[in-house]
Amino acid sequence: MENTYFYLNNLVNIPVDGEIPLYYDQEALKAYFEETVEPKTKQFDSLDAKLNYLVDEDYIDPDILNQYSHEFVQSLFDRMKDHHFHFRSFLGAYKFYTQYAMKTNDGQQFLEGFIDRVVFNALYLANGDEQLANDVADELISQRYQPATPTFLNAGKKRRGEMVSCFLIDMADSMLSIGRGVNSALQLSRIGGGVGVNLSNLRASGDPIKQISNASSGVVPVMKLLEDSFSYSNQLGQRNGAGVVYLNVFHPDILHFLDTKKENADEKIRVKTLSLGLIVPDKYYELLKTNEPMYLFSPYDVEREYHTPFAYIDITKEYDNMVANPNIEKSVFNARKLEQKISQLQQESGYPYILNIDTANRTNPVDGKIIMSNLCSEILQPQEPSELDDDLSYKTIGTDISCNLGSTNIMNMIDSPDFGHSVEVAVRALTLVTDTTDVKEVPTVKHGNELYHTIGLGAMGLHTALARHQIEYG
Repeated sequence: MENTYFYLNNLVNIPVDGEIPLYYDQEALKAYFEETVEPKTKQFDSLDAKLNYLVDEDYIDPDILNQYSHEFVQSLFDRMKDHHFHFRSFLGAYKFYTQYAMKTNDGQQFLEGFIDRVVFNALYLANGDEQLANDVADELISQRYQPATPTFLNAGKKRRGEMVSCFLIDMADSMLSIGRGVNSALQLSRIGGGVGVNLSNLRASGDPIKQISNASSGVVPVMKLLEDSFSYSNQLGQRNGAGVVYLNVFHPDILHFLDTKKENADEKIRVKTLSLGLIVPDKYYELLKTNEPMYLFSPYDVEREYHTPFAYIDITKEYDNMVANPNIEKSVFNARKLEQKISQLQQESGYPYILNIDTANRTNPVDGKIIMSNLCSEILQPQEPSELDDDLSYKTIGTDISCNLGSTNIMNMIDSPDFGHSVEVAVRALTLVTDTTDVKEVPTVKHGNELYHTIGLGAMGLHTALARHQIEYG
């Protein structure tokens, strides 16, 4: 059989004398460059010829390059080449060239390597500051800092999406808001972010519409719409759309919601790529402990009684009042049976995520109420509901969230000549993105970004660093 990179990479999974043959990974890496990367990389006589081509053909934004002198750009490329960067694994190289490297419009040739992508990121993120451009490039090439995928993928390009990683949008209980929400999900996915959508406000299956009983279809059809939206709307074919939907455990559709991820679920309701998250108030854990009946409340009735969307109600505080209120339709379930269902589903699928909403709000230092989180459940930001007119324009623009993320590599950061400086450079790069983000397609997200300018700097490999240095944690 021909020793192609796929074949060699597969051999890594077959133990030899009880050991993993990692040397096949390096052979696969070498074969990948020889068979694919080198033959498919467009060659240029000089850096000037390359940059001129990329600008003339609308691949690179000339405004990014024009912030710097020609000499500086040349020196930055030269200095990065002096690092002699090489991929450490086949999968690292394969991931970069299939999903990140800029290609010709027909997708047949690579127009850049890793060093080029690093330099274009540095030039964009430094916004004309030569010293910062040098510093950002050093952090990237040393792999101490890694921008989020939308930033790393898009920086410097003429035709690009936004640089922001994650978006959170609230959906109100109306067809107007559902339509606007699905469109927002499409637009945010198109420009390159993962999207979290709150469904807790939507009326449950069987709730009335215009006083007509059993008219509502509940949250599951909306989930299907969102899944199809994320699948359809990817970023120029380079990055698949991704989304998560959140639902409060006291919503009457909670069982239907969870059933969408069962392995044997009917195809009419099954969601394959959409992620699920649960909003869990403290009251749920109290009911688990006491084994008292658990009441699920109609969001439609709750909003009419409290004049506030369901997601913004403090259920732990209002639970007994809602149980006693005859105007709120409710059903009874057993919390422990629900917990068994959640645990079983997590073993089957890894879902749902769990967001302990009362804990988040107790520790929230910013005015406002947290109602949900994002695709990775690390963003906790206050939101406010919107009001729409009949033409889908905003009567009141609410507050939704965008968050620009990046990651430090803790193992490499420990070896940084200046740990604090590395953190500062990463934060400056993140700040530039949030300061220049302008998501006009979704006014609520634009409003949220103008209020909060949210950034998040993560720590990759923290547990690896602790283990390597024999630091106990738990």
